[in-house]
Amino acid sequence: MLPEEKLLKTLVKHSLTLTVAESCTGGLLANRITNIPGSSKVFLLGLVTYSNKAKTKILKIPARLISARGAVSREVAKAMAINARKISGASLGIGITGIAGPEGGIKEKPIGTVFICVSSKAKTLTRKYQFSGTRLEIKRKSTDKAISILLELIAVGTAHCAVPTK
Repeated sequence: MLPEEKLLKTLVKHSLTLTVAESCTGGLLANRITNIPGSSKVFLLGLVTYSNKAKTKILKIPARLISARGAVSREVAKAMAINARKISGASLGIGITGIAGPEGGIKEKPIGTVFICVSSKAKTLTRKYQFSGTRLEIKRKSTDKAISILLELIAVGTAHCAVPTK
């Protein structure tokens, strides 16, 4: 079973819904989830907020936050997840921001730096990762990890504090 299939079955089983806000993954997570038949039962919204302008305009992330912390930061990933969840009314929101390369890395944030945040009403969990590989490999590893974090959060029961879809 594919990880996204497991995620879909888990979301359905627990009557949870999902919204994603993606930057460096460019919609790959939404694509993986919506490739599974029946995903419309739980997948509410996918946003690709690739530019800083999109992050401020669509996700209402303050430009001063992006300016101060950088678009690739724990704080921006957290704001992406929380705001996407609130915009859609989903049980869970996920935000992914990073540097997939092959250019754009700096000493403090080299290529492969990715922040992933999952947010429910009850808890918000943000993690930083350092992936290696090509641009496509980094995007794939980022979405694999995002699915893994979602499954972990649901498994520990934190997401159950969110308002169920039914």
